[in-house]
Amino acid sequence: MVHHPYYRTRCVGLSFAQRSRVVIDNDTIAAVATPPGRGGIGIVRISGALVTEIAPRIVGTLPTARQSHYAKFRTAQGEVFDIGIALYFPAPHSFTGEDVLELQGHGGPVVMDQLLQRTVELGARLARPGEFSQRAFLNGKIDLAEAEAIADLIDSSSSYAAQLAVRSLQGEFSQRVQALVQQLIRLRAYVESAIDFTDEEIDFLSEGQVAAQLQNVIGQLQATLDSARQGSLVREGMTVVIAGQPNAGKSTLMNALAGHELAIVTSTPGTTRDVLRTEIELDGLPLHIIDTAGLRVSDDPVEQEGMRRAWQQIELADRILLLIDDRVGYTETDRALVEQLPAAAQLTLVFNKVDLTGRAATLCYENNVAQLGLSAKTNLGMDTLRQHLKTSVGFRAATEGVFMARHRHVDALQRALEALLSGVAQLQQHTAGELLAEDLRLAQQHLGNITGEFSSDDLLGEIFASFCIGK
Repeated sequence: MVHHPYYRTRCVGLSFAQRSRVVIDNDTIAAVATPPGRGGIGIVRISGALVTEIAPRIVGTLPTARQSHYAKFRTAQGEVFDIGIALYFPAPHSFTGEDVLELQGHGGPVVMDQLLQRTVELGARLARPGEFSQRAFLNGKIDLAEAEAIADLIDSSSSYAAQLAVRSLQGEFSQRVQALVQQLIRLRAYVESAIDFTDEEIDFLSEGQVAAQLQNVIGQLQATLDSARQGSLVREGMTVVIAGQPNAGKSTLMNALAGHELAIVTSTPGTTRDVLRTEIELDGLPLHIIDTAGLRVSDDPVEQEGMRRAWQQIELADRILLLIDDRVGYTETDRALVEQLPAAAQLTLVFNKVDLTGRAATLCYENNVAQLGLSAKTNLGMDTLRQHLKTSVGFRAATEGVFMARHRHVDALQRALEALLSGVAQLQQHTAGELLAEDLRLAQQHLGNITGEFSSDDLLGEIFASFCIGK
């Protein structure tokens, strides 16, 4: 029998391998929790069982819990190498759920290195990326979605993204997922109890109560999925590739979207030889814009390499803006380029230089392909293009109830929805309680992957490895 003071809270919802690692890995960890470089303050964070032994040997005493302690940081020989503040957070009332000590010194790299080295001398080891947050998750202080929100908040590229990350960090996303899980548990209990009474199973399932509850869960799950998709867009952004023949105005369009002169614009064909990138924000939606080399037949090896890279980016694009010089019109070369695009490509035909042709700067659709007239040089139609880009991915700015989400969250919600829709089919077509119960179980498992209840060790390792060291 393994005895551990936090075994009960640490192991809720974890696999056997995860529980084993929780008990075995009792190392005390330490890391610099502030960015590298020089600053007024630098922080070394320590977590683990050795905190109560390390603190007195560095600062002379174990500080009073949750009170700042002015201290001199000393070497093994008792020499003072810095003066700062020590904060002690005893378990389980700390970020990680373990004893935590934070040492706040002067933020120079030499001082931080000395302080970190001193903790290692006293038995701590250097923390791996995200290990503090991982221990908080394993100790039941936060769930997996909240842990990911920490990294998303740190990496926020806009105030809107930070706002959504805080919502997830406060548990808004997790609460909605848990509410869905609880409804599924009750529904599973009802269905499985019907299965236990075989003669009455059909009556149980056909009376309408199960179908009504199932539709209610599906409606709430769909609303959560819609919010998650918005949050995923804010986190991941949209990749837009500007492609087309030379001199169609691709670089001019990139400059117009960026709002400054980023790409060189000349009348000489083939000016852009390599991929140019920039990022802007459209009402909270990060837009990754990529300008590519002109696509044409060329014997120039440099230009050929530029076109090869252009096609690489086209393969990865969320939206392709195929630029066409409206003075020349849609040519056979343009048609051939469209035919070479990936089958799943999201395409907009952009007819540029309408200030010279008189074409209306409007958006229309022909054969389900978006077509837009604009003048990148005069900004005519640019607002229409920006709105079109947001609409094309279903982005809605400043929507209430939106929270930060990742692709894996959206995928898990989508899989859960598909399982429930399959359950509806089983109920309507076959009144099959066993098959419905299995679909409900699968839906619950997919939702559990979001918060970490059913997550694999490999997934946890991948997620926390992406965090910065010290968090």
